[in-house]
Amino acid sequence: MSEILFNGHAGRLEGRYHQSERPGAPIALILHPNPQYGGTMNNKVVYTLFSCFQNLGFSVLRFNFRGVGRSQGEFEDGPGELSDATVALDWLQSVNPEARQCWIAGYSFGAWIGLQLLMRRPDINNFIAVSPPANEKDFSFLAPCPTSGLIIQGGRDEIGNPASVATMARRLNTQKNVEVDFAEIEEGDHMYNNHLVDLYKVTGNYIIGAMSKKAPQKKRRGRRRKSELEEENSDTLLLEDDSSEMDDFADDDLSDDDSFDDDEIK
Repeated sequence: MSEILFNGHAGRLEGRYHQSERPGAPIALILHPNPQYGGTMNNKVVYTLFSCFQNLGFSVLRFNFRGVGRSQGEFEDGPGELSDATVALDWLQSVNPEARQCWIAGYSFGAWIGLQLLMRRPDINNFIAVSPPANEKDFSFLAPCPTSGLIIQGGRDEIGNPASVATMARRLNTQKNVEVDFAEIEEGDHMYNNHLVDLYKVTGNYIIGAMSKKAPQKKRRGRRRKSELEEENSDTLLLEDDSSEMDDFADDDLSDDDSFDDDEIK
C-alpha cells in the first residue's frame, strides 16, 4: 500500500492506494464519513471496505476529503467533497486505463457523496453504500438509479435510521434494469463495533456474486483460442481464487494500518 498525493480543485489530496498485480484488474474508490465528526480515510469501516476490495484483487484507493489530514481546502458539506471524489476517480482511472470494472463504495456521509458521483459517472459499474444517512440527507437524486449495487445497514444504528435506509433500498429496487440488494447486520451499530467481520463478509460475498455475473456472449463458429477464454473469465477467476481471504479476516487485521479513528459517528 502506497501513500499518495494528487491535485484536487482546492489543493492537494492525501490518499492510500493499493495497486493490483494483475493487468486489467477492476478498480474501487472508497469514501469516508463526515469529517466534522472525525471521519477520515483511516476509519475502521473504510479500512474494512478497502481491505475487502484489495483482497479480492482490485486496485483500490481511499483518500481524505478536503481539509482532512494532509488534504488541503475546507469542508463544504457536499459540493467540495463531490469534487474531490470526482478528481480521485479520475486519478484512479488514469493509472488503471485497462480496468474492466469500476466500483464506488462509501460509508455514511461518504455513501451520500458516492451515490451522487454515481449519477454523474456512467463508467461506474456498481456501488456499495454502508449506512447511508437516509434520515438526514436527500437521496431523491437517485431517480432513476443508474446501476445495481448493495446497501448495508446496522440494525442497531444509533445515529442513522435503519427503517429509512430499508425504505430507500426498497424504493430503488423497484426501478427497472437495476438490482439494489439490502443487507442488514442486525446487531450492528453505526460504527459496526464487533461486527466488522460481518461487514467484510457481506461486502465480499456481494462483490464475488456481482463480478461473477456474465453478460451473454455472442455465438461464434469454430474453436475458441485459449487466450480468448482466459481473458473472458479473468475477473471471475481472480475473485474465486482470492475469496478465501474473507474466512481469515478479523478485527485484529485493522492494526496493519498506520492509525485509526475511533470516534467518527457520521
